[in-house]
Amino acid sequence: MGDLLMYLLLFSLLALAIVAGIWVLKSYMNGQSPTAAFFGPRPEPRIGVVEQASVDGRRRLLLVRRDGIEHLIMTGGPVDVVIETGIGDQRAPEAIEAPQATPVFTRQPRAFGQQQPAQPPLMQPSPDRAAE
Repeated sequence: MGDLLMYLLLFSLLALAIVAGIWVLKSYMNGQSPTAAFFGPRPEPRIGVVEQASVDGRRRLLLVRRDGIEHLIMTGGPVDVVIETGIGDQRAPEAIEAPQATPVFTRQPRAFGQQQPAQPPLMQPSPDRAAE
């Protein structure tokens, strides 16, 4: 009777281990935590580091996202500095062509100490053309 009880206990522990293994494997394949069935899914994190770049040996630039708004922060120097705040989600901005500025007037560049060149005379019709 003792051996039968021992085999029954061993069989039930083996069955429990197989069921737990299938449960963990299924949750791993779904990309969830095995405890999500008991405690529910984790809430979306409100804060996180989007990107980071090393400026030099001590300082780093961090792009931090908080509640959908990004902030650019420089850390590691004598004081941490917020460089820009309230950056919207502009990960892939389309190439916007800047309008070409047309100069109002043009002039020849001058070197230091030179006088301004005299104004060119107005165009006079050539005598050959005036006779025609």
